[in-house]
Amino acid sequence: MNLDRHRKIDQEIVDAAKGIKVLSRLSWPAETMDSFLSDWQRGKPRLPRTEYPDTDDLDAPSRQLAAAAKELDSFDDPIADYLRETANSYLVLCELLSSAGTSKMVDSSRRLYGSPGDPLSDGSVTNLDAAKYFLDQSAQFSEASHLHEADYCVSAQTVKQELEARLSDVFPADTVRVAIDPGLASKAAAGSTRIRLRGDTCFSDYDVEQLLQHEAFVHSLTGLNGQAQPNLKCFGLGAPRTTGPQEGLATFAELITGAIDIDRMERIALRVIGIDLALGGADFIEVFRFFLEAGQTEKESFSSAMRIFRGAPVDGGCAFTKDVVYLHSLMEVHTFFRWALRNQRMELCRYFFAGRMTIGDAIALTPMFENGQLSGPKFLPPWMTRTHALVGYLAFSIFANRISIDALDEHHRFDRVQDLDA
Repeated sequence: MNLDRHRKIDQEIVDAAKGIKVLSRLSWPAETMDSFLSDWQRGKPRLPRTEYPDTDDLDAPSRQLAAAAKELDSFDDPIADYLRETANSYLVLCELLSSAGTSKMVDSSRRLYGSPGDPLSDGSVTNLDAAKYFLDQSAQFSEASHLHEADYCVSAQTVKQELEARLSDVFPADTVRVAIDPGLASKAAAGSTRIRLRGDTCFSDYDVEQLLQHEAFVHSLTGLNGQAQPNLKCFGLGAPRTTGPQEGLATFAELITGAIDIDRMERIALRVIGIDLALGGADFIEVFRFFLEAGQTEKESFSSAMRIFRGAPVDGGCAFTKDVVYLHSLMEVHTFFRWALRNQRMELCRYFFAGRMTIGDAIALTPMFENGQLSGPKFLPPWMTRTHALVGYLAFSIFANRISIDALDEHHRFDRVQDLDA
């Protein structure tokens, strides 16, 4: 393996990728929501109008990425594969950004993030099936439950203060900063050294823990670990090909720490349904109305619909499909952790935190971690350091999946409980 040559190409890819930012280029100005909701409240809704920046500045980076990918074709080793696939994913992203606002963008989006109809790992169900399942469970819980959790509004400033206080559990002081961004489309977004919170937004107690586990202890953490790599700086990039695995790992972190709740699962599932509606021809107003009827506020419904139509024509038939990856990748990451335990390869799960990568990368690059060409993770989330608790959860999960709920129902006659309720 020509490690010196790989280092040079790695740096070329990092340099080319620096200015290729997907969400900042596709974001809508804050006044777009104000204008739309004003029209909506007057009973005269109009499709929002937005323009996207020119992409002439992407020509040079695209040529550099294409040259790097071509040069890597002459190498046959796991690091070359990682670099080549990283460069190619940025090239697809450049195609998406260059076609923003047109129907051409949807093909690039599907290549990067998938579609609602794509099958999950075992092929028996699709992303859309999973979304409908979680929505059904949420509806049944809401109808049947007599328990109510505390419902109150936590301000972005309060969330900022709490996150800053708890970041010290993992990072040295001032390693990761928290900022409030009034124009942010999502509730939060994380880079390696900064977490942004949307201003003028009501957060819940669950949101605080989810932000810590999801944004700080996965997205920021893996970015910092990647930047600390001595021989592969691409590990510190948020390359498009790692979006799914990153979101899957971050959502798994919510699950393993008990930070996720049924409302969060419902929001993720609703986005998958919303993407399917848009791809099926629903325009922005129809998708906005779908979220509104699902119980979201007007502002939340606009933000949810906007996530789906970023870079896409607002008159229907296209969508920015990124939000499909959450459920799909959560299932894949959960399966990966269980597979690693069953095969006594838990070290692969640690490698997965050493930078931004896919599950396949963590497996293929294992020899490089073992021989020191790649470094293990500098930081780990607290739940990953409590190995006995993690293994206990995974061992139970593996065994519990072997037990049929229908068989248990038949044995214990749970239907008698329903009869008593009647």
